[in-house]
Amino acid sequence: MVETRERLRVGFVGSGFIAHFHLKSMVGVRNVDVTGVYSRSAEKRQRFADAVTEQGLGACRTHETLESLLEADDVDAIWILSPNDTRLDVMKALHAAKKAGRSKVFAVACEKPLARTVAEAREMVRLVEDAGLNHGYLENQVFCTPVLRGKEIIWRRAASTTGRPYLARAAEEHSGPHEPWFWQGERQGGGVLSDMMCHSVEVARHLLTAPGAPRNSLKVKAVNGTVANLKWTRPAYAEDLKSRFGAEVDYRNRPSEDFARGTIELEDEDGNQLMIEATTSWAYVGAGLRIQLELLGPEYSMEFNSLATGLKVFMSRAVTGSEGEDLVEKQNAEQGLMPVLEDEAGIYGYTDENRHMVESFRTGETPIETFHDGLAVVEMLMGLYMSSELGRTIRFPEPELEDYVPVVARPR
Repeated sequence: MVETRERLRVGFVGSGFIAHFHLKSMVGVRNVDVTGVYSRSAEKRQRFADAVTEQGLGACRTHETLESLLEADDVDAIWILSPNDTRLDVMKALHAAKKAGRSKVFAVACEKPLARTVAEAREMVRLVEDAGLNHGYLENQVFCTPVLRGKEIIWRRAASTTGRPYLARAAEEHSGPHEPWFWQGERQGGGVLSDMMCHSVEVARHLLTAPGAPRNSLKVKAVNGTVANLKWTRPAYAEDLKSRFGAEVDYRNRPSEDFARGTIELEDEDGNQLMIEATTSWAYVGAGLRIQLELLGPEYSMEFNSLATGLKVFMSRAVTGSEGEDLVEKQNAEQGLMPVLEDEAGIYGYTDENRHMVESFRTGETPIETFHDGLAVVEMLMGLYMSSELGRTIRFPEPELEDYVPVVARPR
């Protein structure tokens, strides 16, 4: 029996940077209350609960254990937003609680990437389906406002008359992650390719997919990847990471890649060849996070650059103050001509993503992004890592991807 609710009561696993981004976006979502939070830090849990109250999103209880959150009477759905190396354990705990009849949770959404390896991602899918849970994969760029509007226009006005799009380019770059675990290959599952190309390959695949068609209507035929260490292995920058994040982030001896490039060949239902070009970097220094998207077809093109904003401000040298990210995410300066994203949660897709997930779970519908899509993304990422290690194109299906672990994620 499909469970439905007039209002969805959500519990958060994780209370860090991305959890607060999701929380900020929930202000623009109807029929939802944030009723619980669990994370390892009592201080961060309380700060998160206070933010829920301040934003009028419900009465949020803090939970000292994961089991307490999963078994709470006032939680219908779980948002998994904890570090990559914890997500499978969270899913195992939810599965166990459901099978034992201790949890009333009936839906779960997981932040990108779904897992660190194909084997982990496949187990996430098995567990969520065996537990009978509705499930969503939180890929915000699919829900970016320019992506939603741009895809609708291209497919309605252009592709309908001159033919489907055949090339999608996606790039995402910034100056480096906020938390130490992102920089640790074993915990994160890789470097920038794992962290950011998960966005790029899925938003590109989404743009190339016909409206209403399942994502797997496009078949991955081959992938070719390149990774590099361009900035953070240089002695001064490696020392900077160590001073900020501690000895566990050792880019002199244990780096993860800070640059990645990938090409993915796909085939549509009619046998047409399609291509994705993706580039990601932790070595970009500009105003802040830059997302660049392009879609090309027989007689048309579309492009979006997140830093080409309509709103800009200028501040001279006489304007001084503390460092922050109040103008744009990963902001790198406080002076000069600065782009401003007036609604980051909306433009980046978090608001529409969470609106879609809440309504899907609340009404018993299947989201357009599920754990199956998360698994498909991890398969592409692992193919790109394998290609970069072996120095050759990887053709799909590739059975050895099942147990493949990127070089930077292997045990010391």
